[in-house]
Amino acid sequence: MSLLGRLRQASLELAEQESHPWRAKLERHLRGVEAISTAALLDLLHAPATTGTARRLAAIMRSLHFIPIKSRRLMPGGRAGNTVTRGWARPVREIKSSPTMTNAGGAGSNHQGMLP
Repeated sequence: MSLLGRLRQASLELAEQESHPWRAKLERHLRGVEAISTAALLDLLHAPATTGTARRLAAIMRSLHFIPIKSRRLMPGGRAGNTVTRGWARPVREIKSSPTMTNAGGAGSNHQGMLP
């Protein structure tokens, strides 16, 4: 590979690392975790609870294949009153790109070749 090619690749790798400095830390701490609150994640990262940091965290969590949830279960102490906290959970089922991709012979399928 030429010097220019190596510089471009190094530049891309550096930009990727700088764009997600929290990603490696989150990957390490979220192994085996099924659900976690956003507040706990911000505490883990020592980040302030602002809209900007929440959006940045959301982008990283989605890239790690977590889905956003609202739950009483994530509150410290369980079901305390009507308070609901937001957080992240791993999907129970595998995420598919389209529900119609695996719809073979089910509702809405086209039965060509069958006469009425």
